[in-house]
Amino acid sequence: MAPLRFRYQTIEFGDTDIHLRTLRDNQQFSDNDDIAANLGICSAAWPMFGVVWVSGEVLAHLMSRFSIAGKRILEVGCGIGLASLVLNHRLADITATDHHPEAGAFLSENTKLNNGPAIPFVRTGWTDEESDLGEFDLIIGSDLLYEADHATLLATFINQHALPRCEVIIVDPGRGHSNRFGRQMVELGYEEGGGETVDVGLLSRPFQGRILQYSR
Repeated sequence: MAPLRFRYQTIEFGDTDIHLRTLRDNQQFSDNDDIAANLGICSAAWPMFGVVWVSGEVLAHLMSRFSIAGKRILEVGCGIGLASLVLNHRLADITATDHHPEAGAFLSENTKLNNGPAIPFVRTGWTDEESDLGEFDLIIGSDLLYEADHATLLATFINQHALPRCEVIIVDPGRGHSNRFGRQMVELGYEEGGGETVDVGLLSRPFQGRILQYSR
């Protein structure tokens, strides 16, 4: 199996530069011990965590200016962790999670590239019964609703880790399951909000999705 190839890039958020080591492209793959395979991650899906997606850019730009004072924040399905890195630069109380076995190592490497404090990371799936994550004031994520059943799984996971008063922001590129997710959130007692936008001129690619906001 060929060694992984990487790409180094810098993304600007106003006067802040976030440096990233990502996979070179979405054709990279390395699972010699079948760790990912045993978690149900196939070879085609394996590299998806390790590149920058436009939904992740949108979320990171939102977090570059979002009110964070006194908030404990959770990024769900962080992937390369761009939003977490932006929040970490702002000295936010941020914890990151992802199902992928390599996400934590990439996040640690990128935290070092940005000379930031270590970001707490927990590898967990949405159906894992014990994660010891606790509860949060703000829960964020991007491009998480790949399959129809993800709507219920994600809403349930968020609710398990939400404080009685909690904000939720999910950036969805339009995979077709956001309405079902919204219904699940409302059934769990959350109110749908809105108003957050991002200047599309700041993004590397067009974004035609939705910024989903909920609170209770």
